[in-house]
Formats: sequence, structure tokens, C-alpha cells
Amino acid sequence: MATQDLPAAFGFLASARADGGRLPEAVFATRGSLAGVDARLSEQTLTATLVHTPGCPPDAAFARDAGTAVLLAGELYNREELRSVLDTEPAGDAELVLALVGRYGPHAFRLLNGRFAAVVATGRRVLLATDHAGSVPLYASVAPGEVLASTEVKALTGQSAPHGFPLAGARRVRGLPGVYQVPAGAVVDVDLTAGTAGVQRTWTPPLARRIMPEGDAVAAVRTALDQAVAARLTPGATPLVVLSGGIDSSGVAACAHRAAGALESVSMGTDASDEFAQARVVADHLRSRHREITVPAADLLAQLPYAVWAAESVDPNIIEYLLPLVALYRRLDDAPRRILTGYGADIPLAGMHREDRLPDLDTAVAYDMATFDGLNEMSPVLSALSGHWSTHPYWDREVLDLLVCLEAGLKRRYGRDKWVLRAALADALPEATVKRPKLGVHEGSGTTSSFSALLTGQGVAEQDVEAVKAQVVRELFDLTVAGGRRPDEVSTDEVVRSVVERHTKDAA
Repeated sequence: MATQDLPAAFGFLASARADGGRLPEAVFATRGSLAGVDARLSEQTLTATLVHTPGCPPDAAFARDAGTAVLLAGELYNREELRSVLDTEPAGDAELVLALVGRYGPHAFRLLNGRFAAVVATGRRVLLATDHAGSVPLYASVAPGEVLASTEVKALTGQSAPHGFPLAGARRVRGLPGVYQVPAGAVVDVDLTAGTAGVQRTWTPPLARRIMPEGDAVAAVRTALDQAVAARLTPGATPLVVLSGGIDSSGVAACAHRAAGALESVSMGTDASDEFAQARVVADHLRSRHREITVPAADLLAQLPYAVWAAESVDPNIIEYLLPLVALYRRLDDAPRRILTGYGADIPLAGMHREDRLPDLDTAVAYDMATFDGLNEMSPVLSALSGHWSTHPYWDREVLDLLVCLEAGLKRRYGRDKWVLRAALADALPEATVKRPKLGVHEGSGTTSSFSALLTGQGVAEQDVEAVKAQVVRELFDLTVAGGRRPDEVSTDEVVRSVVERHTKDAA
């Protein structure tokens, strides 16, 4: 795939200063080329380092006029809608945001459906914005006269970051005093002179629920997913989909094939477990050019430092979910590709729950939607480790708004989980796929059982496995993210042995 098919920038490290700029030195897990930005505005200077695909000019990631500058990592999916409210024809996504901010101010971000993080320098203000899902993480340190912001918190570890005041409503980053993660679906509005900030929400998960006839709900889900997938495809290119053979990834594959007329797919398994047979059924049905990649379970666990380094998360369950994807992306030896996944459908559809009592099912949806922020499940760095750009249609803003607000009886119906999604895809996929029970990607690859076996093999009691997993992930975070060590310098086995020794000593 040609490099221009990818976003203009995958990430950035930016410095906004009232007293002149200095180009920050950047360390990214994202693989790519680095380009500098130096925008001297009337009342401040915005300097930045962008990380982008080699050979792909990052020009469309930066835009400015006399008093305002915009940096954008990622991409927008509702460009035509956005252009319809403007008198100009912006050339790229950053120019589009610049024009919208000029018209609507910070409220412009309420209009955007995309996968992005942005910094806007205007007057004596700095706006730090995330997409509705926070799918491109954004971290910041704020003090009078200076704001530092980055899409990877590790890029801030080597900076003389100002130990600023706490950002209300923002999450502190473990091991990095004064550094906070910008909330999902929010704009942090910083007064550069005072060093104070307020947070404006631009999106929140719907709390109300809609009762719809079966046929209407099925049609709405099918239409929304088709549109979300199509918005993520490059015209004339063959899409690549990560395919497990479950309903989520198979649905994305079916929509991508329908939109593009052709399809490539890839599946990952280990010597402990795989879902190759189930994925092959879908690939054959869609006539996809399909690949299977096997990663030995020991090699999979050896990549735990890479998963933590990329996700910048200390949640062991999330790291288990993401580890197979990181291993898969690192095995793809393609030129930089745009990759679609079926990740995330379980959250708005309560796919991991088998509860037939609808109040409990909706409680699970409400809880999961209230607690996803900051977990970094959707971070593009997971694939950008190998120079690829991943995107997740189930977390498109329009799809998410629809799926979350459907009443629970459409999600669990006739004894089947995610019923409305299965019904929406019934005529596009094999019957066996539509009826196949949910199996998580980490379960299909044997990640959970392999990680548990690694610990019990070191003498950890069954009842202590989850607690020790959490300690291992925190230790890996402290070493690779907060501590600045590269993951290839960190051994999973050595970290596990060290953590188990401390755990055993504390338990004695």
C-alpha cells in the first residue's frame, strides 16, 4: 500500500511556550521518520516533533494562520460533513480543524468523528484534544508559560517537563510526577500565562436507551457498520483485516469486502491454541487472500515488554487482550499498512457477559463504558511499533452511539449474545460464523493460560496468579515506560522471577 494512504502523522511531541520555542527531542515506540515544526505565532511559539511514515510528507498534520496553529496525529472520518459547514475547502485534516476552530472555537471538537489527538495553539491559549474514545492517547504537563504534550508518555520521560498543577478530571501517570492523561472525548483549555486549565467534555457515552423494532435495529447496525468501515478504506486499495473467525472481526471483513470488492486477511495463533479453522471458513467465504501466523507461546510471552511499552497501560487484563495483537503486528513484514480490526465490539454490546437478566446486562454495558478511558486498548502504537496504522470500526463515533444506546434486549436475545450484530451480518457470513459463541482473541491464542502457566511454573499459587500478573505488568511499565528502557533490553522471564521472589518473601 502506498504510504500516502496512511495518516499524515501517527504521533507527536509538542511544546507550546510563551517565551519562544525549542524543538523537543523525542523518543517514540512508533516506528517512523521524524519531522520538526516551528510555528512562531503572535503570542506564543509551538514547536513539535512529528512521527510519520517514511516517504509520507507530514504536511497535512500541521496547519496555521497568523494567530493559530494546529497539530493533528491520526485522521478524521466525517470530512465531507465537516466541509459542508465551511466556505473554504481545506486540503488536509489539520487545515480542516484549523478552519473549524476558527468558526466554533473549542466546540469544534464536538463535531469530529475520528481517531486523533490534537494540539491547538491560539492567542495565549493551548487546546489539548482527544477523539471521543481517546483512541490516540494524549499526555500533558502544564505550568505557567509552557505546555508539553505527547501522544506517547514515554516521550515526556526525558524532557525537563514542568511539574505543573493537577489537571482536574485527568489521570496521573504512574511514575511521572506532573504528567497527566487527557480524558477521552475532551478538550483541555490551558491559559498559557496563568498555567491554569479547564476541561470541556466533547463526548460522553449515551446513558439513555432506545427501544427499536428488530428490523429497524438490525438495519441501523448494518448501515452504521458499513459506513464506518467504508470511511476507513483507501479508494482503490485492498483492505487488510485481522480475522479471528468470530462475529466481530468477520463482520468488519464482510463490510470491507463489500466496500472494496477484494480483501486480505490475517490470523494469529500459538502452539498452545489458535482459531485458524474458524477464520479460514470466513476467508474462504469472502474469497480473501488469507495468511496464518503462528507465534510460539514462549515467544508470545517474551513480547510482554513490547505490549506494555506500546500500550502504556498497567492493567494486566488489557495487556493480555493486546499481547496477541502486538505479536501479530510485529510479525507482519509488509510495507506500512492500514489494518482494520474487530476489536472493541464487546464493550457496547456486553459480549463478554452471558447474563440473561437484562438489568444486569445493561449494568455491565454502563460500567464498561464508564471505565474504558485511560486503558489505551485502541492505541495506534500497538501496530505502529511496526509502522502500521490500525483502526477499529466498532469504535467509530456513530457506531458506538448506536450500539451503546440500544436496549439490552436487542443485545441479548433468543439466548444469543450480541444478537443484533449477528442478525445484521446474517446474510453476509457463513451460518456457522454467525452462530459461533464469543471467544476472546487472548483466549483463542492461549495467552491467558500461557501467562498463568508461566507463573504457576515459578511456584505461584493459583489464588495468587492474578495479583502477581498485576505486579509483573506494573514492573514492566516502570522499566520501559517510566524508566526509559527499551523493551528489547527487558526480559519477561527475569521480571517474572524478580516479582515472584518478592511476592514469596512478602507472603512468608
